[in-house]
Amino acid sequence: MKIAIIGAGAIGGLVGVKLALAAEDVTFMVRGANLQAIRANGMKLIDHDGSEHVARHVKATNDYAEAGVQDIVVLAMKAHQVEAVIDELPKLLGPQTLIVTMQNGVPFWYFHGVGSELDGTVVKSVDPSGRIAAAIPAAQIIGCVVYPASELVAPGVVKHIEGDRFPLGELDGRVTERVQRVAACFVHAGFKSPVLEDIRAEIWLKLWGNLTFNPVSALSHATLVDICQYPLTRDLAAAMMAEAQAVANKLGVTFRVSIDKRIGGAEKVGKHKTSMLQDVEAGRAPEIDALVGSVVELGRLTGTPTPHIDTVYALVKLLAKTMDEEKGRVQMIAA
Repeated sequence: MKIAIIGAGAIGGLVGVKLALAAEDVTFMVRGANLQAIRANGMKLIDHDGSEHVARHVKATNDYAEAGVQDIVVLAMKAHQVEAVIDELPKLLGPQTLIVTMQNGVPFWYFHGVGSELDGTVVKSVDPSGRIAAAIPAAQIIGCVVYPASELVAPGVVKHIEGDRFPLGELDGRVTERVQRVAACFVHAGFKSPVLEDIRAEIWLKLWGNLTFNPVSALSHATLVDICQYPLTRDLAAAMMAEAQAVANKLGVTFRVSIDKRIGGAEKVGKHKTSMLQDVEAGRAPEIDALVGSVVELGRLTGTPTPHIDTVYALVKLLAKTMDEEKGRVQMIAA
């Protein structure tokens, strides 16, 4: 199939290489150093076992018209970067093109077709103007939850740390031929991609960890295992998760694992730096609103208090504001 990957970062690079090595026709929609590196050398994957794989025959371009209509378009950028591509995105879309959304946090389409009084509500934390939801046809979206941990270690080079699950689901919960087709494509590439009847519940399960560990790690410069094993931050994580669970419950979502088990899962990942910590260290704008601000927003929509989440949100937003104003980054430097 013709598959366009918008973004060749930690996740887009991983997905694109694996799909290309499985003989799919992959085009990376990229620019700058990544564009130059992929055109010159292909896209390299350093796997979790240390083995290296290079997808040499992938295409790379920043010209959406040149790429043309695709069978699948993977939105692999962060949530706050989606709006920047919506004017060009239609050039990749035909009436049968499927759009796989791989953003962490609450997606822009969350309230599409939910069948409640919130049906059609715009999640302003991730789509402030409503332009994204208006521009991307919901009928062509396949929801996806990203579990692998990886890092872009150099232009055109991604390092896979652990994990291979990309659960997929239709927004209305149906198990259709088209979502099964996308799942089969991902499975053929070496991923685990079960088709779920409630993709929103899976989004919350992943978000449960993201909204907690990402901002706490960005503020403390600690890895997952450090946060989970330090009693004060473990308690903070549990309190934030309890608040998020209350919000999700009011939206009809139940969690299939306990808070302790979710924290234990993060602890097992080990000395991994979250994506938000990586962004802070690199001086990039961290992905805050989709992961944390959206839960604050949904808490307000459902009348659910979220005091611990509110506090962490305020602190990490101030950190991002300071970094932006000072044009700087924040790193832990060994003495």
